Amino acid sequence: MKKVMSLIAVALFTATVVSCGPSAEEKAKIEENAKRVADSITNAISASMSAPTETAAAVDTAAAATATPAAEAKH
Repeated sequence: MKKVMSLIAVALFTATVVSCGPSAEEKAKIEENAKRVADSITNAISASMSAPTETAAAVDTAAAATATPAAEAKH
């Protein structure tokens, strides 16, 4: 009798675990979200690689602006 009850308990536990997975609709939403995130990352990387000179120019301008007052203070 204990073996039968143990088998029934294991079967119920297994059925519960299997039934808790995401539905087909939820899987589709997860895949759609993953694709959107991957596209967003790809676009951000492409944008950052296509305009490195603008960023470097902005950094150089900012560095020159902060270096000027310090250089004048030494004179």
